[in-house]
Amino acid sequence: MINVAIVGATGLVGKMFLKVLEEKELPITSYTLLASKKSVGKKVIFMGKEYEVEELNEHSFDNNRFNYALFSAGKEVALKYGTIAARNGCTVIDNSSCFRMDKSVPLVVPQVNINDVYDSSSKIIANPNCSTIQAILPLKKIDEKYHLTRVIYSTYQAVSGAGKKGIDDFENNTTTTIPYKIQNNCIPQIGDFEDNGYSQEELKMINETRKILHKNNLFVNATCVRVPVLNSHAESITVETECDFKIEDIKTLLNNSDNIIVQDDTTRQIYPLNTLATGTDEVYVGRIRKDLHVPNTLSFWCVSDNIRRGAATNAVEILEEIIKKETN
Repeated sequence: MINVAIVGATGLVGKMFLKVLEEKELPITSYTLLASKKSVGKKVIFMGKEYEVEELNEHSFDNNRFNYALFSAGKEVALKYGTIAARNGCTVIDNSSCFRMDKSVPLVVPQVNINDVYDSSSKIIANPNCSTIQAILPLKKIDEKYHLTRVIYSTYQAVSGAGKKGIDDFENNTTTTIPYKIQNNCIPQIGDFEDNGYSQEELKMINETRKILHKNNLFVNATCVRVPVLNSHAESITVETECDFKIEDIKTLLNNSDNIIVQDDTTRQIYPLNTLATGTDEVYVGRIRKDLHVPNTLSFWCVSDNIRRGAATNAVEILEEIIKKETN
């Protein structure tokens, strides 16, 4: 018997959890949809069956009710209820930033560091930031062969990354959650600014990259920008490596990697676009080129659906891998 709770089931990522789970058809016995009081009683069609959303409360996880829980309900909810769930024997996969930098909690992209789950005694597993997840897939492949020494991010992040309020700001030209009107603007702020001048989003990318790759001394810098695009994040990434490389070898390496598609033919203006990535689980990479002045340095363009690959799919794939290992 495998019983799973979906916490935040009526939100953007929660709904995508359900979509991805339907597609994967994991060997799960039962699902329970949990959300805040305002969503209680809502009807959701899932797996061809009607589910009624239940209220998340202190007793939702009593008596070891669930084996696993997928959380996407924000940091405060994760801290309170994720901790309660873990105490009740439930393995929590949390999409918020709450536990990501906790040294006892594995921060996981399954294709990169799934063994961190098995090496940990924690009942909580953290899902990385959406912009980190898509970058880590190509970075891991490059690191394995050429050994990264430096990473520089410039991100162009869609409004869906700010949730439904971000989409509403985009569609209505309001400032509910985005600090300035996003229409006709690129806003170089995602999250609050810290005393060192970096935004919270930038520090997430810096710290999470190091943790996932197990490279605490890796030089990482980031500039994160909210752009007037509905969905799918784009990133310009520059990396420096210990070993020299040929661009064609980099393209071959990435093209032969799971969940990465290389689209790189400048003679025909072929490169990754947001509209292509939306609705898919792949990370699209293009504009791969050597730095003209700095040895062992390359730049590339990277696009992925931030709600699917950058959140829901990654979390569901963690669950899939754990179930696979525990049932074999």
